[in-house]
Amino acid sequence: MKLSELSPAVGSSKAPKRKGRGHASGNGKTAGKGHKGQNARSGGGVRPGFEGGQMPLYRRLPKRGFTNIFAKKYVEVNVEELVKFDAGTEVTAQLLKETGVISKINDGIVILGRGEIGVGLTVKAKRFSKSAEEKIVSAGGKVEVV
Repeated sequence: MKLSELSPAVGSSKAPKRKGRGHASGNGKTAGKGHKGQNARSGGGVRPGFEGGQMPLYRRLPKRGFTNIFAKKYVEVNVEELVKFDAGTEVTAQLLKETGVISKINDGIVILGRGEIGVGLTVKAKRFSKSAEEKIVSAGGKVEVV
């Protein structure tokens, strides 16, 4: 097989519409643009969101609030999800990602207190809730803020 012999799979490509090529083509004369008017002109048409001079929707609706661009996005992990690890394991954000507990690390991990934990683990995270910290320490583990 040569490069010149290659062709696209059957049905994967279509011939372009040839506009303005005579009456018989079904797209002759005005080439599907109708008679005169703004959209028939070269470079004609209106900007996105234009409603013919009526006050556009994006200006009719009230604007509320703002987005804090400095906000941190933490991934939440509950204590009950740490049960799968063996006693003495050092639980880090990287380990949680590798084991599939979380899918992204974002700006850090926050450990929350839902559930129970029976094994002593060393947990390293950005933040801990008070109840999560108590449960980890009472199970014989350690808490480290990274």
